[in-house]
Amino acid sequence: MNVKNTNDRVYLDLIENVLVNGNVRHDRTGTGTVSKFGVTCEYDLSRQSIPLLTTKKMYWKGVVEELLWFISGCTDSKILSSKGVKIWDLNTSTSFLEKRKLTHYREGDAGPIYGFQWRHYGAKYEGCEEDYTGKGIDQLLKCVDLIRNDPYSRRIVMTAWNPLCIDEMVLPPCHISVQFYVEPEEDTLSCMMVQRSGDIGLGVPFNIASYGLLTHIIAHCCGLKAKKLVHTMNHVDDLRKQTTRKPYASPYVRILSDSIDIDAITARDIMLCGYKHHEPIPLNMSV
Repeated sequence: MNVKNTNDRVYLDLIENVLVNGNVRHDRTGTGTVSKFGVTCEYDLSRQSIPLLTTKKMYWKGVVEELLWFISGCTDSKILSSKGVKIWDLNTSTSFLEKRKLTHYREGDAGPIYGFQWRHYGAKYEGCEEDYTGKGIDQLLKCVDLIRNDPYSRRIVMTAWNPLCIDEMVLPPCHISVQFYVEPEEDTLSCMMVQRSGDIGLGVPFNIASYGLLTHIIAHCCGLKAKKLVHTMNHVDDLRKQTTRKPYASPYVRILSDSIDIDAITARDIMLCGYKHHEPIPLNMSV
């Protein structure tokens, strides 16, 4: 399968937009940013396409394992780290927990972040080792149920932004909500993700790949085909590299599992195909 790649072009146009029209601003980390408020991009998910950038090498294993970690509701970064994915290690270190005044957490405890809000919204958070089975609202399964049984609903929404829990999280959510849209006549599923803040160089490429994959997984579990990902960002930072690179053909994903239970999907069930890419662009995360 050779899928024409429009997704890299959408991303590269985003970079150009921020560089040309952005404003220089101060930020929480003291790094300094060029930013633009209120940007929307649309990525193609049809024909199993995944918005995994080809103009630089992407950390696909990290995308898959972190997403499955969220889906499981886990908030223990040591579980993720044990699989070789250490993207949450810095933000759950002892020194960072002290900085966030979360010294009652053990190292590795991320607090009630994305997965907890997706699967146990409203439950009292009592640490990453507690069993939250049956506690809170399982927003993810409610979305799956609505997609299957009430596809025209305008309430197929899941949020990670819980004002009551922000100070309990190691980081407030950057990607704060999703809404799913079913077109029963086409048997397709689309997703709109809203992100309050995003680093174009580091976070945004990871986020669009992750939510593209989430849409494919949910579509698989509901007997649908993924169609598109609409990504709305309120604040995006600049990246001055990458715009001169020519994209390769778009990669695509196959969900190999026969199960339609979203909790049964594992990393081995997700196959990335046709991923040709340019060299990585090393960037540092500001903490």
